Amino acid sequence: MERSIPVDGREELTRLFGAYDRNLKEIKKATGVDVIVRDGDIHVRGTRTAVDKAMAAFARLKDIHDPKPDDVASLFEVVKPPPKGGTRAVPGAIFRPGVEVDAKSEGQGKYLTDIDQNDIVFAIGPAGTGKTFLAVSKAVEHMKAGRVRRIVLVRPAVEAGERLGFLPGDIQAKVNPYLRPIYDSLNTFLEFGQLKRMIDTDVIEICPLAYMRGRTLDEAFIILDEAQNTTSEQMKMFLTRMGRASKIVVTGDITQIDLPPGKPSGLIEVKELLKGVPGLAFTYLSKADIVRHPLVQRIVDAYEHHRRR
Repeated sequence: MERSIPVDGREELTRLFGAYDRNLKEIKKATGVDVIVRDGDIHVRGTRTAVDKAMAAFARLKDIHDPKPDDVASLFEVVKPPPKGGTRAVPGAIFRPGVEVDAKSEGQGKYLTDIDQNDIVFAIGPAGTGKTFLAVSKAVEHMKAGRVRRIVLVRPAVEAGERLGFLPGDIQAKVNPYLRPIYDSLNTFLEFGQLKRMIDTDVIEICPLAYMRGRTLDEAFIILDEAQNTTSEQMKMFLTRMGRASKIVVTGDITQIDLPPGKPSGLIEVKELLKGVPGLAFTYLSKADIVRHPLVQRIVDAYEHHRRR
């Protein structure tokens, strides 16, 4: 297949390709694509997977002021196998043995595949479809294999708003009520007491969305839960925290938005804004993917029927 990416003049083309086409050579080496310049655009040819990877690399290089070959190489680190001997892998003793997660529906299967094949995935669907749990399972899988060094779990504390500072205790105590579902998912995969130790050593970080500003996260699996309660500005801020060799999963239910009236949801906006961007996928789960108690599906059906009326 062939895809093209527009270039804003010779100067940008030179910046993207690098001195003596070194950046271009790195991209071709990592993906195996053919690249030509025609009619002022970069044209990329190859297999669908290779072209998607190359297009994603060029798109990211556009955001780097003066990209170097090392910058290009880092874009592909996330798909490299772990080092021989698993020297970066987390010791298996901290994980519960025999805990395996399989897709329970076609939608969940696509969701897990999208996470494997893309650097950023948005999962949108009703309660009970496994959005958060499956994302956490993938984060643990990546950590066990040594593909990432840390897991960062983020949630907007909408109900607390600006009042977080007036609550007693340190930041962990303030936001615990809003992050409890993520704790529960993690404890499924970890031996007793390991979650606290991993939080204390910063291997796992659980924090409110507001505390992400100004950071860049390298070699991390980052999950934003309850993303329907982010504003447009917060969503942009979060997505731009992504560093090299990192992966982001954003989950949310756009039928349960708790933002103040007049505040549009960043998750709804991003559906159109980022549609078709290479390296990024949207997974839409439905009531057919609900795996909780059968009553949950009946409750979702009842609310949908009421809304249509």
